Amino acid sequence: MGASFMSKCLFLPLVVLATALTPARDKTENWIEVRSPHFTVITNSNEKQGRRIADQFERMRSVFHVAFPKSQIDPGSPIIVLGIKDERDFNALEPEAYLAKGSLKLGGLFLRAPDKNYVLMRLDAEGEHPYAVVYHEYTHLLTSKAAEWMPLWLNEGLAEFYQNSEIREKDVSLGEPSGESLLWLRQNRLLPLATLFTVDEKSPYYHEENKGSIFYAESWALVHYIQIKDHQDKTNRMGQYAELLMQNVDPVTAATRAFGDLKQLQSALESYIRQGSFSYFKMMTTTEVDDSAFRVQALTPVQADAVRADFLAYNQRTADAQTLLNHVLQEDPKNVSAQETLGFLEFRQGHFEEARKLYAEAVHLDSQNFLAHYYYAAISMTGSLGAADDAEVESSLRTAIRLNPSFAPAYDRLATFLGMRRRDLDEARLMGVTAVSLEPANIGYRITVANVLLATDQAKNAVNVLGYAAKLAKTQEEIQVVDNLLMNAQEYATAQEQNAEQNRRTSEEPKTEDESAKIEIPHFSRRKEFVPSGPHRFVVGILKAVQCDAPHLDLSVSSGARTLALHADNYYKIQFSAVDFQPNDDLKPCTDLENRPAKVEYVESADKTDAPHVIAIELRK
Repeated sequence: MGASFMSKCLFLPLVVLATALTPARDKTENWIEVRSPHFTVITNSNEKQGRRIADQFERMRSVFHVAFPKSQIDPGSPIIVLGIKDERDFNALEPEAYLAKGSLKLGGLFLRAPDKNYVLMRLDAEGEHPYAVVYHEYTHLLTSKAAEWMPLWLNEGLAEFYQNSEIREKDVSLGEPSGESLLWLRQNRLLPLATLFTVDEKSPYYHEENKGSIFYAESWALVHYIQIKDHQDKTNRMGQYAELLMQNVDPVTAATRAFGDLKQLQSALESYIRQGSFSYFKMMTTTEVDDSAFRVQALTPVQADAVRADFLAYNQRTADAQTLLNHVLQEDPKNVSAQETLGFLEFRQGHFEEARKLYAEAVHLDSQNFLAHYYYAAISMTGSLGAADDAEVESSLRTAIRLNPSFAPAYDRLATFLGMRRRDLDEARLMGVTAVSLEPANIGYRITVANVLLATDQAKNAVNVLGYAAKLAKTQEEIQVVDNLLMNAQEYATAQEQNAEQNRRTSEEPKTEDESAKIEIPHFSRRKEFVPSGPHRFVVGILKAVQCDAPHLDLSVSSGARTLALHADNYYKIQFSAVDFQPNDDLKPCTDLENRPAKVEYVESADKTDAPHVIAIELRK
C-alpha cells in the first residue's frame, strides 16, 4: 500500500459525536462552485475553503486508487459535494429524521441515486471521524462493481475500515481503530467465522437495528486484522482471497485457502480484539493535486437555490424542495435544473405525463444535459408511444449515451426499448450487457438482458444470467421477480431441449421409400415472422378463451362491450406481473389465466390478418 505504520492506544469506552457549533453568520449568503477533474463542490463558504474541499476529495480519490488499484474508481454518475459552513444551513438540508431533539448530530452523509451522487458535509463538524459516513459510502460506491463476487462481510468490513480515515494536506491516516466497534466486540460473543463469511442480505445478522451490531463490528475487526497482518508479514492474503472469490470459489472455502485454518483464525482474531493498542496506516500523499485545473465560479442565489432544491428532492424533503423550486422558477422560468427537479418530483409521485412535459422542456432548454434526455425517454416509455414518439425516445437515449458513455441506466433503457419492439436484438443485448458491466450489482439490468435473450430464443443463456441475478437479489420483491422469471426461462429452456432432442431422433430414424411417400408435410400457420406495427397499446378487462398449443398462446380480453383477441408466439416471453396480490409462484399461463382481471400490453401486427401480439400481462386482484 506504500504506507508507513503507526500505532494508537485506545482507552475504552470511546464514543465521540460531532458537536454542534453556532458561529457568527455573514449577513449575505455567497455561494460558489469549484469544479475539479472528478468532483463538483458547491459551498456557501469562501473560495479558499471550496478549493480545500475539492483538493481533499481529489486526494481521497487518489488514496482509494492506491487501495483498489484494479477497480474503476470513477462512477458514471457525477459526484456533487455540498460544503455547508454551519449547523443552521446544514439543518436546512439534512434528513428530517435527524432534526428531532436528541438525535445524533451528523457531520456528513452520502446520498446515492441512479443518476448522481451527493455528499453533504458540515465544514464546522467536530469529532474523531466527523466524515466517517462519507468515507464509508464512498467505499461502497467504489466497490459496487465487485458486488457480483464480494461477500457481504468483506464489503461492509472494507467500508468500516476506510471510514476511519483522516485526509490532511500532506498525509493520510487509514484504518484508525474504532473504539465503538472494539467495545461492542468485547461485550458480545463473536460469530463463528464460517457464519460471518456466509451472511447475506437475507440474514438476520445483517438486519439488526443497532448499527453497531456484531456483524458490522466483527467484519471491521477481521478486515483490520488481515490488512495489518498482511503488511507486517509482507503477504497478500486479502488479495488471494479476492482472486479466489472472483473464480467463483465459495467464501468459506476461499477463506480456508487464503487465511488457513478458520479455528486458528478465530482464536487469533479474539486475541487481537483484546489487545490494548492497534496499528494503522499513514500514507504520505505522493499524488499531487493540480489545483490550477480547478474551475471556480460564483453562483447566483437562484442557481444555489436550484441545487439545494434538487438535493432536498432526492433527500425526501419534498415540501421544502417544492417551496424552493417555486421561488427559483418565479425568478428564472427557464432554469433547467429546476425543470429537471420538478420532473423528478412529479415522476416519483406517479404523475408521468406532467414529468414527461417538464423533462421535454429541459431537453429543449439544454440539449447537452444527458440527464434531461435520459429522463424524458425513460418516462415516455411508461406510456403509449406513437411512431414519432418512438423516434424521439430512441434519439434521446442515444444522445444520453453519447453525452455520458459511463451512464448505465441509458444503456439499459435502450436495451429495453429495442427489446420491446423486437428489433435490433443483437444491439439490444449489447446495450444490456454494457449496463451490467457498468453496474454489476443492479438486478434490473440483468433482468433486461435475460428478457432480450428470451426474445432471441436463447433460453439457456437467459437462465445463466438470471442465476447470477438470484445471487444478488436483496429485497423480497427482487427475489420474487427474479425467481418467477428464472422459473419461466428454465421451463422454456427445457422445452427447447426436448424439442431439439425430438427433432434429432426423428431425423435419425430410417424410413423406407414407401413410408417417406406417405409422410405429410405439416403446415404451420404461424411460421411467418411477426412484424410489429404502431405503438404499444393497453387494454384492461377479464381474460377469456385462454388456449395453448405450446408454446403458442391465444386469449381474449373482455372489456365492457368490447372483446379483443390476442396471440403470443411464445408464452415464455410474456412479461407477467401482479398488482395488489401475491400470485402463486408456479403460475401456469395455460391453466391459470382464465377469468382473471388483468391489464394487457400488446402491439398490432403489420400483417392485418394476424392478431395483435401480447407483450406483457399485469394480473389484478
